[in-house]
Amino acid sequence: MRPFAAVALVLFVARGSAQEPRDPRAVQPERPTVATHAGTVAPGWLEIETGVERDRFGRSPATLSTPTVFKLGLAARAQVSILATTLHAGSTTSFGDLAAGLKWRVLEDAIVLGDFAFQPLVKVPTGDRNTGAGTGTTDLSVLAISSHALGSVAMDINVGYTRRGGDGSRAPRDASLWTISFGGPIVSGLGWVGECYGYPGTSGPSGQAPIVAVLAGPTFLVRPWLALDAGFIARISGPQPRALYAGTVYNVGRMWRARH
Repeated sequence: MRPFAAVALVLFVARGSAQEPRDPRAVQPERPTVATHAGTVAPGWLEIETGVERDRFGRSPATLSTPTVFKLGLAARAQVSILATTLHAGSTTSFGDLAAGLKWRVLEDAIVLGDFAFQPLVKVPTGDRNTGAGTGTTDLSVLAISSHALGSVAMDINVGYTRRGGDGSRAPRDASLWTISFGGPIVSGLGWVGECYGYPGTSGPSGQAPIVAVLAGPTFLVRPWLALDAGFIARISGPQPRALYAGTVYNVGRMWRARH
């Protein structure tokens, strides 16, 4: 949902041992955090995550973004994700850059890494850079994902790197990301999520200072196939806008019957 990784996020409802049978219709939320988890959508099943985020820098006019992720299970340990967003600023609405990635879980229940996955991602410059909806660059990213179950609490740790095209005047050529998030149940379908994340400083004509921020809010499992979330993002340091968000995760259903 944030500039580097609309790849990101966790909710307690989708967690469990990789060896336990899982309902393929049960949602695998990557909302609302920056971090993503090592879980994948069941083979042949489609899941959609979407939401709205209101960002504001100081007294500047607020902007609204509507990130959406389409996730399709390819195999027992792999899914493809298609990422799109729109940006609403004043009376202007613009489409952002499109991205596609493949999440591949290479380890399950490892002693140190837990469930461990890689997610390479490519972003193409389809957004209008004049309105701030796109960077005008082609980006290649890779995300390392480590997920753990600490009793009823899920913990996800991500580290990522992005290499961009262009001359660095519109967006830094190199960027990175780190994040650690937690989520768990409160009562019935109600849960919580909290995260601390950061974007280390970048160099070049468009470089910026490091960002560290926190995110927190409630989650709610309406049905096994439908989850809701809401919350806030607050700056600890750096040029991070204050933000409010809300969204949903919906398992659409099976698109095809996977082979055993």
